[in-house]
Amino acid sequence: MRSMMNRRTFILGSAASVGGLLMTRGTAWATKSETKIEVPASVDQGSEITIKMTVTHSANNFFHYTEWLWVQVNGKETARWDFSRSNRPEGEIFTREVKVKVDGVLNIKAKASCNLHGSANEATAKVSPK
Repeated sequence: MRSMMNRRTFILGSAASVGGLLMTRGTAWATKSETKIEVPASVDQGSEITIKMTVTHSANNFFHYTEWLWVQVNGKETARWDFSRSNRPEGEIFTREVKVKVDGVLNIKAKASCNLHGSANEATAKVSPK
C-alpha cells in the first residue's frame, strides 16, 4: 500500500512540475505568426514582380498553427491563404508567392496569424518603378 502512495505522489508531483514548467515557459514555446516580405526595391514600369512572404511560427501542429496569411497591394487584398487543423502549413517556416504587375508605386502589406496567439507583425514593403 505504501509503494502505491509513493508512486501516486511521484506521478502527481511530476505532472504538477511539468504543468508549472509549461505555464512559465509557454511564451517561449508558443509564438505568434511572424511575416517577412521580399520584393525588389525598384523595377521597370509595366514589369511583373514576385512578392515572396515568409512566415515563421514555432508550431503548426493539430492544436496550434498559422491560421491565415494575406497580402495586400495598395490597400486591396491580392491573395489569401486559409489553414485549418487538417490543412496546416507545411512547416514552422513556410513561404507563399504572388505575382503582380507594376503600374506605379506598390505599397505592400502582409500579415499572418496564429489560431491561438495572433500576429506578431504586419510586414510592409514598397516597390517604386524606375
